[in-house]
Amino acid sequence: KKQAEKAVHQKKEQSKTKCRKARRRHINLVAEFNHRQRKNIWLETHIWHAKRFHMVKRWGYCLGNSPTEKSYRACYRAMTKHCLLQDLSYYCCLELKGKENELLKQLARICSIDTGLTFQEASCLSGRFEGSLCLYRADRYPEDMLGPVTFIWKPRDGSENRQLWIWVHPALKQDILRELKAIFQCTEPEEMYITEPVTTSVQEEKQVEVGTSLGNKRKKEDKEGEKAVPVKKIIGDGTRDPFQSYSWVAQTTGIAISDRSMEILRYRLIGPLAHSVLTETLKAASVQTV
Repeated sequence: KKQAEKAVHQKKEQSKTKCRKARRRHINLVAEFNHRQRKNIWLETHIWHAKRFHMVKRWGYCLGNSPTEKSYRACYRAMTKHCLLQDLSYYCCLELKGKENELLKQLARICSIDTGLTFQEASCLSGRFEGSLCLYRADRYPEDMLGPVTFIWKPRDGSENRQLWIWVHPALKQDILRELKAIFQCTEPEEMYITEPVTTSVQEEKQVEVGTSLGNKRKKEDKEGEKAVPVKKIIGDGTRDPFQSYSWVAQTTGIAISDRSMEILRYRLIGPLAHSVLTETLKAASVQTV
């Protein structure tokens, strides 16, 4: 009798945790992923890399550092015979809009023709090719180097206004952005964008699982019903405060600087079949002019 009573007291309570299928439902999975991105933002390819790479936390992002395989033969074989794709979306994109003469006049102050290409290079200015150069603080060449960047101009559309994208490393972004705002005198925020923080909505927290019978599947009920589709919320990017504005405009020249980090994805294709992959993947759209 004592043994029986002891067994009853020691009997484990039935686990109240949800099964793996319930935990990995779409709405809970997205909420969990958003919660895990509070400190370090994930790239679009994070899930794929997390299963195959050792991940490191750098510059506010979670990046794949080295593959879990003990050899690099697969990567080498892809680069030499096929195609290797790298996700460089953690690079920050700074967008400049304004009159071409005003842009080139001020950008000439932070680069030098002695180091190679400049923003005025004809092949790059047309928008056909991407250029690379080293930036310096305004009128300080050859001292006070900021770092290397790559840039690409949007092709001309007949207007005097041009659009320029500058890609910088996240470690150099704040210094370069501060210098660009200084030379163009962009101190006035164009618009204030405040992104909602990554939090689980009240509906997601208060959802109740209702079992109509033992044989029926459990369903989640909220005010929108089963048609409710969760929206993935991300706080800006790893190099920007989510409550700061990301667009500035100069009142005198009209030059606008925008921070497009994590808004424009960037991939690098290496290998002899890189162009074949692009031609098979991307299809040219038919442009209709009115």
